[in-house]
Amino acid sequence: MGEIAERFVDSTDDVRIAVYEQGNPDGPTLVLAHGWPDSHVLWDGIVPLLTDRFRIIRYDNRGVGRSTVPKQVSAFRLGRYADDFAAVIAAVSPGAPVHVLAHDWGSAALWEYLARPQAGERVASFTSVSGPSADHVNRFIVGSLLRPYRPRRFARAAAQFAHFAYMAVFSTPVLGPATVRRRLRRGTLDRLLTVRDGIAPERVHHSPNLPADALNSLKVYRANYLRSVFKARNDHYVDVPVQLIVNLDDPFVRPHVYEDTHKWVARLWRRDVAAGHWAPMSHPDVLARSVRQLVDHLDGAAPARELLRAQVGRKRQYFGDTLVSVTGAGSGIGRATAFAFAREGAEIVVSDVDEGTVKETAAAIVARGGVAHHYVVDVSDADAVEEFAEQVCAEHGVPDVVVNNAGVGHAGLFLDTPRGEFDRVLSINFGGVVNCCRSFGRRMVVRGMGGHVVNVSSMAAYAPQQSMNAYATSKAAVFMFGDCLRAELEQAGIGLTTVCPGVIDTNIVHTTRFDAPAGKRGKVESRRAQLEKFFNARRYGPDKVASAIVDSVKKNKPIRPVAPEAHLVYGVAHLFPQVMRSTARGRVL
Repeated sequence: MGEIAERFVDSTDDVRIAVYEQGNPDGPTLVLAHGWPDSHVLWDGIVPLLTDRFRIIRYDNRGVGRSTVPKQVSAFRLGRYADDFAAVIAAVSPGAPVHVLAHDWGSAALWEYLARPQAGERVASFTSVSGPSADHVNRFIVGSLLRPYRPRRFARAAAQFAHFAYMAVFSTPVLGPATVRRRLRRGTLDRLLTVRDGIAPERVHHSPNLPADALNSLKVYRANYLRSVFKARNDHYVDVPVQLIVNLDDPFVRPHVYEDTHKWVARLWRRDVAAGHWAPMSHPDVLARSVRQLVDHLDGAAPARELLRAQVGRKRQYFGDTLVSVTGAGSGIGRATAFAFAREGAEIVVSDVDEGTVKETAAAIVARGGVAHHYVVDVSDADAVEEFAEQVCAEHGVPDVVVNNAGVGHAGLFLDTPRGEFDRVLSINFGGVVNCCRSFGRRMVVRGMGGHVVNVSSMAAYAPQQSMNAYATSKAAVFMFGDCLRAELEQAGIGLTTVCPGVIDTNIVHTTRFDAPAGKRGKVESRRAQLEKFFNARRYGPDKVASAIVDSVKKNKPIRPVAPEAHLVYGVAHLFPQVMRSTARGRVL
């Protein structure tokens, strides 16, 4: 992490704060403030990601590490923590304002500091992680509990108050220290981090004196818990740009605590992350990227798409400031889907194996006032898809929505279908979905900001037909693959929808290969013409599927049949599977 310089700063009531400096001495100053029971070591996973850009200042809170351990409970009130922060920035950056990234009680202390006059002159931006303002939390909980006629808000406030029950335990003399001592001795904290929150052991950063630090600074609960419950400012407004990292799985600070933050903060950004309480350990990349994007923007750079999406109060269309990738977008469902997302404000990445048609799709989006980028890719080629994903993410960022639509049609009995053709259908229809999910899904998980994947299957996935063996098999594989992958991606806050269109009027029949015995090959074209006529007469176009896809992403639908027959057959397939097996016998041509 580079050389670390240690120094000590004198604060109020004879407390000395241990301060650690590293990073780019010519960069903007970024101060990192930790909470309980951590020390400055909490940030060990994030600091290497920021040292090239920032001059980084970390410090140990009073009662922790090499900082002074006061004896009085009153010395641990939030006002004293705010004094320590003021002393640190006065010593390390007496002239220029600083940027701040703070967690837990460290973040609560920053909110306390920002309530002071002229605080905005010393803090350029504040990124808060799992540490809301005590005043704002009080207004949310107490204000909501006094209004039982708003049942949803009342229930949320009651639930949050219950989630703070551990604070009452920690605030109790004898009981609090005994509880902490026992849990640390039994390794409870590490189990919570590695088992419950899924943090890799190498990402868990504790000071070597964690038990002593935890007990010495436990007075922060006794000093602040009851005061926060019964006392709060009514005018805690903040002019400093604030960025909230809201951990959706935080068992202590629930997301709805921040519902009213926009009423107190003039410039606010909010990023929801599928993380537990200790995001500095579980999602260091997300926090580092969030700080960079905010500071870069405040320094004059154009805002990143993620930052625009996080800005609270900014007017946008539903998919405004999002990036959507659609494969097979040269025609049919893919093209209609790209148009549908573009109409709702998304920036579109369209791809297809046919360069001419995908260019037309992109040009049509641009002509309508949208933003689109076209690429040529064969989704059945895993290496090509990986290169495609790498290029897209490097040039435009990680997509927020990935629609895996590329596919081909096929008709014919299994024994009449050449091995190469059968494999080709599987490699495109199923392999293409797998390749795109692997390449884009991995990047979406690493990004840590959620998203959505749409895999286009078919009604044929649950409607067996001997005349569509290869096609139905490939689509059934997509269906089951989606069910398996959905459970995995949900842990990262990524939704997955499997779309199952019925009889849709596209050009798929025209491009479908028909494999038939030698004696029946002459009937192929006449049968193709009959099917095309039937599909045209059906008058159920790809725009209906596109609308269903957009709606499914909004509502996070797991399975979405499209067209009346798709819904009907889906129900029959699950209630009367033998009926579907019986109907599998039908003519090929």
